[in-house]
Amino acid sequence: MSPGDIELSFADSAAQDAGVSEIKLTDDPKEAASDADVIYTDVWASMGHKDKAEEKARLLKQYQVNESLLKHAKDDCLVMHCLPAERGREITDEVMDGPNSVVFDEAENRLHIQKAIMVFLMNH
Repeated sequence: MSPGDIELSFADSAAQDAGVSEIKLTDDPKEAASDADVIYTDVWASMGHKDKAEEKARLLKQYQVNESLLKHAKDDCLVMHCLPAERGREITDEVMDGPNSVVFDEAENRLHIQKAIMVFLMNH
């Protein structure tokens, strides 16, 4: 069993125990977004891998978070992105700046956590 299988098994067990979640793997973005409460995306080519950006964009373009994909989710679905975002690649401007987006709230929360960690480390 690989580490990924162990993590998936743990997450699936926790979801079943909670009785409120379901873990489902799919390659179909519309199926994944269907009735979703939250849609989360990440940058496709991380720092240090920008040389693969075009290849990643070609391979992942069907997974772009856009208005068409959001139509499959719940009306009040939250959209998240860890930033920095490459607008027009993994997420469109309309979605990132739209009413469902909590992208900038997410970034602000992360900033406060990072500051708290720095304070903790400086005091120890």
